[in-house]
Amino acid sequence: MGVANQLDAAVYQRAERLLRHNRSTLVIGGTVVPRWADGGARFWYVQTTTAGSHFVLVDPRAGRRGPVFDHDRLAAALSSASGHEVSPRALPFGAIDLTTDAVEFGAFCTRWRCRLDSYECAKVQTRPTPAPEGVVSPDGQLAVFRRGYDLWARSLVEGREWALTTDGHEDYDYGTEPDPATKLGMPSMPAAVAWSPDSTRVLVTRTDQRGVRRVHLVDSYPTEGGAPRLLTKRYPYPGDAHVAFSEFLVLDVAAGTSVRAKADPVPTPYFSPIVIGEAWWSADGSTVFYLSHSQDFRTLHLCRFDPVTGEVSTVVTEVGETRVDANQFNQGIPPIVTSLSSGEEVLWYSQRDGWGHLYRYDARSGELLGQVTSGHWAVREILHVDEQHRVVYFLACGLVAANPYRRLVCRVRLDGTEFAVVTDDGLDHVATVSANGDYFLDCASTTDTPPVVTARDWNGRVLVEVDRADITRLVAAGWTPPQPFRTIAADGHTDLYGLLYLPPDFDPTKSYPVIDHPYPGPQTNRVGVEFNDQDGLFSCPAEAMAALGFVVMAVDGRGTPGRSKDFHDVSYGRSFEAGSMIDHIATLRELASIRPWMDLNRVGIHSLSAGGYATVRAMLDHPDVYKVGVAGCGVQDWSYYSLCWGEMYDGPYDPRAYARSSNVDNAERLEGKLLLIQGGRDDNVYPYHVLRMADRLIAANKDFDMFIIPGADHFFAGYEHCLYQRTWDFLVRHLLHAQPPNYRLTPPTPQT
Repeated sequence: MGVANQLDAAVYQRAERLLRHNRSTLVIGGTVVPRWADGGARFWYVQTTTAGSHFVLVDPRAGRRGPVFDHDRLAAALSSASGHEVSPRALPFGAIDLTTDAVEFGAFCTRWRCRLDSYECAKVQTRPTPAPEGVVSPDGQLAVFRRGYDLWARSLVEGREWALTTDGHEDYDYGTEPDPATKLGMPSMPAAVAWSPDSTRVLVTRTDQRGVRRVHLVDSYPTEGGAPRLLTKRYPYPGDAHVAFSEFLVLDVAAGTSVRAKADPVPTPYFSPIVIGEAWWSADGSTVFYLSHSQDFRTLHLCRFDPVTGEVSTVVTEVGETRVDANQFNQGIPPIVTSLSSGEEVLWYSQRDGWGHLYRYDARSGELLGQVTSGHWAVREILHVDEQHRVVYFLACGLVAANPYRRLVCRVRLDGTEFAVVTDDGLDHVATVSANGDYFLDCASTTDTPPVVTARDWNGRVLVEVDRADITRLVAAGWTPPQPFRTIAADGHTDLYGLLYLPPDFDPTKSYPVIDHPYPGPQTNRVGVEFNDQDGLFSCPAEAMAALGFVVMAVDGRGTPGRSKDFHDVSYGRSFEAGSMIDHIATLRELASIRPWMDLNRVGIHSLSAGGYATVRAMLDHPDVYKVGVAGCGVQDWSYYSLCWGEMYDGPYDPRAYARSSNVDNAERLEGKLLLIQGGRDDNVYPYHVLRMADRLIAANKDFDMFIIPGADHFFAGYEHCLYQRTWDFLVRHLLHAQPPNYRLTPPTPQT
């Protein structure tokens, strides 16, 4: 029997259907992962439909799209040959090798070949070979892998193995990611190496982590059982004297020789530069290019490394008063820098004129040859350089009046002339370049326009429609598109953009509590512009919370990326503003001024990680606005988080400045209802953040709630239902002023 003012269980059921793992089953199609054939001239992909999935072959130049094979005939043939029942809409394999007259695949622990004329399936008489360990060479003959602290090579033809290095040790090893980028207790990551185009050499780093601070985590409840165990990794804080540095080397795999770069090692406080694309071979294999950041991130060099002599020269140096970015969307995102195949020119990303644009340099002398792009808009990604016709194709934002974050495919000549928009339709575009560079796959959508995938030539002409999303099931589940809005920031003149999510049964005559759903960046946006925006990466998905009966607001305040440098630099040295929470408040008030159904006397806030910091900060600094908050795995004091984040976005360590941004040091200001949620195995934002915050709140005699999920990591993988259940129940009690239903969220099915 229910109790007075208890929310109906159907409300939680409705919201649960809109969680990521369920929502993905409600959108049919619209996602294409191409598998290139014939050097990229054609491709196949697995299409999902309401009837199941099947393999589709696309030939863009011919304008053709159709089944790779007759699914009914192949299923029948495989059933007969294997003795297993096979459904044509659920074939027991997810990948194929395509030849002119047959397909090969693995099924039932056997390799099969099925002719496409007779549909006869037969076992392929080959010795079973395990998946190659390590990073495979372009010609498929060799692999390089880590063994202990050294690098080894293996012939995939002969099975022979040999050591490439022999002097690695725990704090000074080869081909590794620095500790902050690894996960405690997990298998080691693949070797961080880059093969030369001719498959004879590998570019590697030797990473020196000697003296780097070691941080500890007690795994109180190991999944394999037994007593608690201590997990430790090197994790530098802002101001630390010792951080990881990496030296570049080129190893000749056959000869076993090495060439070390004759230059100072580069700081690598978080990611391997090879893994994130900050070091690469020229197309002809004659040169290695790499980026080198100063430790304060205010200087960026492009270096040229001769793999034969070891000589290193600096091609470009950029210096700024704030951080110098190779991509505003930082932290593991590839740089917007590339070398031309000749190795004689490079395209360099810079915000020196206030916007992110491309500049062309002589790759040997470092001479500036000219600015390639210009205007009050920004380059987001280099897609393709047509060197024969001297044209570069790229994604840009800031060119759509309705929303400056939408990306368009554009082109311009390398001398800066003849700029043109290739996909000039106002939608957001995500482009995937074909393996041969002759065309691109274009996924066009907006937050309320389902994606359509086409293959286009570089003039923007549609060669063939590949796929489109069907959202019939999503709409039937109660989904309604978010409402885009534009407001004015607290400075009185800067435009801000965001989304408003309304309950499925929205009634403008009623009054609704409001949830601010922030992420303060400064390395990524909170508000997506494409249809399948994964906003749940920052917290519980906004549309699911709206389904509970809330109005949910998402907005990118000043200090987040994707606009001008001035817009982004508002966050520099000002983490305490948490992505300009004053802009969020200005937006709330402007929206509510013409939407009387938004109850600003009942405003809550919820997010994770840096968003968990913003949640607590908003409640400490603006208790008159934010009355209820749920903060997941929040960085409560930037002094105790990654040097890479702190010094990149807050500047060189200054104890007084960092104390100003500490939530822990300002805990006595808490007034509202706060729930702190933390994963017990979080080795990104360690549990001591929430424990220090809790300790200071207790010392200040403040009332709060805390929930620790022992086995959860930073993203609560496998424990999302626990995170969402506690979050929803808390918000329902304190914002809706209702009793949560007797309903438990279902754990997501583990992915295999």
